Amino acid sequence: MLNVDPQWRDDIAASYATLDPEYRAFVESGLYLPERTKIFNAFKTLPKSSVRYILFGQDPYPRAESATGHAFIDGAVEKIFSPTGLDRRVNRATSLRNFIKMALVADGRLEVGDTSQEAIAGLEKEALIDSIDELRANFERNGVLLLNMALIFEEKRASKYHVKRWQPFMRSLLSRIESDVVLILFGSMAKTVLALPEAARFKKISLEHPYNHTFITNPETHRLFGPMKLLEKAAEADF
Repeated sequence: MLNVDPQWRDDIAASYATLDPEYRAFVESGLYLPERTKIFNAFKTLPKSSVRYILFGQDPYPRAESATGHAFIDGAVEKIFSPTGLDRRVNRATSLRNFIKMALVADGRLEVGDTSQEAIAGLEKEALIDSIDELRANFERNGVLLLNMALIFEEKRASKYHVKRWQPFMRSLLSRIESDVVLILFGSMAKTVLALPEAARFKKISLEHPYNHTFITNPETHRLFGPMKLLEKAAEADF
């Protein structure tokens, strides 16, 4: 199950061992999303030495095709753009839709007052990414670890329960990470990190969840994510 980058192996094994044994047995049952082999995917694709930020979301998407093991990366999305603006699957995923619009505003490609489908359709997109995996890769190229507060989803009414049961894991993990890493907190559930003693030594950036329309126009999101150029294709030298 610990299919992670070698730099993370000892940290994840030790942190996983802090889970309550009964709960750990549930995790090993695989009766949740994503499938069991994917729950530590965030630690598979970004080495520990490359981490500059940890982006905390809530929990995985409640659909098998969407839950990837990376916070905020919807596996059901194939294309980001379409001839009419954003792809229909992006438009149906409210948080992702608002994030893409925010990134376009932060890049100066859209005006704050017009993030419509028509405005997006009119953009020159040759230099832009067009797949969800390219977005994941750009996050990670900027050192962003895409981590949910709960690494599994069972049912919506159980979300708070699973976030609480993963807290020992998160406390152990934070104790093993350098303090110059910045914690990015998306929404109220992610802000439960603030109560963890191990989080006190980190700089933290608390933002509304991208589900909220204000995320698009928030100057703080622009300052944080604008310099990352998350929607630009990587230079060949970066591969």
